[in-house]
Amino acid sequence: MPHHRLAEPDIRRYYTEVFAEADRLHRNPQGRLEATRTRDLLSRLLPAPPATVLDVGGGTGAYAGWLAAAGHRVHLVDLVPAHVAAARAAYPEVTATVGDARDLPLPDKSVDATLLLGPLYHLTERVDRVSALREAARLTRPGGPVIAAVISRNAALMDLTRQGRVDERTRPILLATYTTGVNDPETGFTTAYFHRPEQVVDEFPAAGLPAPRLYGVEGPLWPLLDALDVGPADRLFRDAVACAEAFEQDPAVIGASSHLLAVATA
Repeated sequence: MPHHRLAEPDIRRYYTEVFAEADRLHRNPQGRLEATRTRDLLSRLLPAPPATVLDVGGGTGAYAGWLAAAGHRVHLVDLVPAHVAAARAAYPEVTATVGDARDLPLPDKSVDATLLLGPLYHLTERVDRVSALREAARLTRPGGPVIAAVISRNAALMDLTRQGRVDERTRPILLATYTTGVNDPETGFTTAYFHRPEQVVDEFPAAGLPAPRLYGVEGPLWPLLDALDVGPADRLFRDAVACAEAFEQDPAVIGASSHLLAVATA
């Protein structure tokens, strides 16, 4: 089946020329909340170190470097050459190569755990998301976790509302995105797909994996943190983390997170 490659130049350009991925997780309170919660969840969901972890779509190495420091053997793959170069420079203990999540030149059952913390929300076609999950399942040893991040369908409207950027021009674009899940780069973000929780649960079995457990990453308070410019030492930041953890598997609340983590065993 042919891959849909139309979006790749847009994604590469966005991350090379428009957006600095390297500082995303500590640039603002929302990024810090995402990083804090994602690391907490990964600490619980990954095998104990030392494990061999494949970080597909690993960007500039924010999680790969942290996992390597914890004692894991980490190989990072990313579509954007500038990300791979930055990861190699920042984290010499991590191996890194340019590659496509849907087709990785790595042997079957060669890693203890596979992370897809970026690819699924840059693949707008379901067939491509299932291909990326199928590759992750192929590469992961039986019993090892496949952990994928998606952006919540609700996040774009919530985020741009918080930024004061919803107006007569952007509202119809955002409502269309909310209907279809396919992001219009007019929003300021690149080509992307935003999931409803039940869609993620459906895509894992389509790739030959068990139905995943879902976790809401940021919880419902994340828009407040940026709006109030909350610092990492502020009580509200700690309370938002605790709130996110309390509600992390509540199906009535997880869609209010900006990101969801889906986890299944290969």
